[in-house]
Amino acid sequence: MAIRQPHLRDQHNLFAHTAEKEAAKKAPLAERMRPQTLDTYVGQTHLLGPGRLLRQMIEQKTLTSLILWGPPGSGKTTLARVLAQAVALPWVSFSAVLAGVKELRLILADAQRHQQQTGQSTVLFVDEIHRFNKAQQDAFLPHVEQGLIILIGATTENPSFEVIAPLLSRSRVVVLEAMEAEQVVQILSRALQDTDRGLGQYRIGADEAVLRTIAESAQGDARVALNTLEVATTLAVQKEATQLDVALVQEAAQQKAILYDKAGEEHYNVISAFIKSLRGSDPDAALYWMLRMLEAGEDILFIARRMVIFAAEDIGNADPQALPLAIATKEAVHFVGLPEARIPLAQAATYLAAAPKSNASYRAMKAAQADVHTYGPLPVPLHLRNAPTKLMKNLGYGKGYEYAHDYEDAVVTQTHLPEKLLQRRYYQPSERGSEKGISERLKARRKRQADTQD
Repeated sequence: MAIRQPHLRDQHNLFAHTAEKEAAKKAPLAERMRPQTLDTYVGQTHLLGPGRLLRQMIEQKTLTSLILWGPPGSGKTTLARVLAQAVALPWVSFSAVLAGVKELRLILADAQRHQQQTGQSTVLFVDEIHRFNKAQQDAFLPHVEQGLIILIGATTENPSFEVIAPLLSRSRVVVLEAMEAEQVVQILSRALQDTDRGLGQYRIGADEAVLRTIAESAQGDARVALNTLEVATTLAVQKEATQLDVALVQEAAQQKAILYDKAGEEHYNVISAFIKSLRGSDPDAALYWMLRMLEAGEDILFIARRMVIFAAEDIGNADPQALPLAIATKEAVHFVGLPEARIPLAQAATYLAAAPKSNASYRAMKAAQADVHTYGPLPVPLHLRNAPTKLMKNLGYGKGYEYAHDYEDAVVTQTHLPEKLLQRRYYQPSERGSEKGISERLKARRKRQADTQD
């Protein structure tokens, strides 16, 4: 027995039931083709295969609260539904976007009545659970702890950031994978042949290459693939065609946006891959990830700013021209805009990737910052202080200061750090690129200073 959502309580009425069936026929193909049983579910074999986590839950009839984390169209909603059915528990769906506290109270009241009558918990599926704020997520806790509900939350966002810790500690986080092209082709083929819920009544054919084109363009999103198939089939019927071809599919798909949420985790994943490709001196990978961002509509100045930071942090003095080039790129893309901005961005990305690398300046900055925090405002040595007044001169300000330009090679042996930090060496240049020359000069200067002190 399944608990019905509050606004569907009249579905036992014959007329309401008939209307519901008619509405189901008009639902999008992706909705109509949802698997009804675990046997017809495609994908996620790492979770449902023999001996795997969810398979064990099903076999033992012990479903626990879950957070299903996966990309769009990976089958989160369907999986939650078939899990509830497999363990013979009532199911109710609740959308974090469309419903609120009032609807939740009604669902919990129904669940409580059902538990009093049967002793069963209710599987409460919360779609897009990350859209609930902390207070709203807190509302689930007592009902999960009491066993009134088994919570299954679905999210495309990283639960570590979007789901409160108490809920995470009471749930198992299950990671779903984007579907493989072969799996999506299987789903599409089934939809074309199904005369009851699918498109079989149109008798439209499609060879595997065409179905694979749809699957690959959907990038692992079965819902998008089914929507494209439905539109392509409609176009074929209108044109009195009996076979789908690539041209029809392209017309149906139009220009699908690449999976990339500028406010979500994928944004951070791709920019991370870009920076790490630059750092790893891989210009080919850097170009790929950069173009991924550009094709998805990322702000060109965001990319340029990250390259400016990278030039200083990861290349530094190994190639002093990297930072000016990155700054020039930022100005160029701001000046010309897209699509031409891709050209200077590509030049900068390949240059930065191929440049010698050194983070010595960055590490020196972090080390010096640590001492600032540890020791606070240490006094400036007297010989380094400015002495604009007679009183300051009498107090010893500036006394003994060595003016570098008066010495050979403009190198002096005086100290410039506070007394407590005299032995600190924050900047340790590498032996790569231009920094090799810097390293040699600093070694000579430090040796001369050491010899003088001896």
